[in-house]
Formats: sequence, structure tokens, C-alpha cells
Amino acid sequence: MAEGTKRDRLLPWYIGLVVILAIVIWIGYQMFAVSCPAPSLIEAMVLIIIPAVYLTLMYLTFKSQD
Repeated sequence: MAEGTKRDRLLPWYIGLVVILAIVIWIGYQMFAVSCPAPSLIEAMVLIIIPAVYLTLMYLTFKSQD
């Protein structure tokens, strides 16, 4: 059998991290550029808490794989 090259198991996590950070930066720019009337708690959830929870769960999923 042909052996494949060894890849980093966290490569999908790194790609997801870059994509999420790019989206958070874009959303943050849009919120502050148009003076979004959303409460500060909602802005913090959208820009910090939800992406952090998603990245943590994604990281734990990839680390737990054999």
C-alpha cells in the first residue's frame, strides 16, 4: 500500500481560525463603521464569545481524534 504524507491534524482548525478571524474583523468593522445601535453585550457576544466557543469546541474535537 502506498503511504500518504503525514499532515498536521490541526490544519482544519488553523484554516477555521483564519476564516473566523477574518469574518470577526469584517463584522466588527461593519458594526463600528455604521454606528450599530446594538447593545454592547450583543456586540461582545457576536465578536468575542461565540467565535471563542466555536474555536474551542472545534479544537477539542480535532485533539480528541486518534
